[in-house]
Amino acid sequence: MLPEPAAGRLFHVSDRPDITLFEPRPPASPHPQNVIRPVVWGIAERLLHNYLLPRHCPRVTFYARPDSDPADVARLMGQTAARHVVAVESGWLNAIRQTTLYLYELPSRGFVASDPGAGYYVSETTVMPLFVCRVDDLLGQLARRDVELRLTPSLWPLRDAVLASTLQFSFIRMRNARPRERAD
Repeated sequence: MLPEPAAGRLFHVSDRPDITLFEPRPPASPHPQNVIRPVVWGIAERLLHNYLLPRHCPRVTFYARPDSDPADVARLMGQTAARHVVAVESGWLNAIRQTTLYLYELPSRGFVASDPGAGYYVSETTVMPLFVCRVDDLLGQLARRDVELRLTPSLWPLRDAVLASTLQFSFIRMRNARPRERAD
């Protein structure tokens, strides 16, 4: 059994304003950590920025770990002063501007780490949120965090470069990304 999360806060981000209980559900798609049982998902506050986007918006998120190769950091983090990068397809910008999300804080008790590097925690029991708040200005929320938001026509070249690197990453909703361009 993995340890409960450290003193950090856990959240769930939704486009629904009316969730009073989170019931364990099986994952919608295969998960890299082989989580196949029904669970409630929580995200650590330190990586909450990865979810301050429309639910179906594909994204590539990454940051340097202490053991990341400095060449990877220089190549993929560029000259940014931010500690985290969130990249989305340019076509999602209007949806990001228009989407309202609801941020539910979850009690950390009963959650265990599923993937601490990605900030994922799970609970096998029903969870009652501590509170919910409405988030209307997603771009403003991202700007207040230690994040560089990148807009790109296609996520695939960046995703492939990050995957081959030593950076910590999450690829979220990539099934909704524009198709890869075929090399002729």
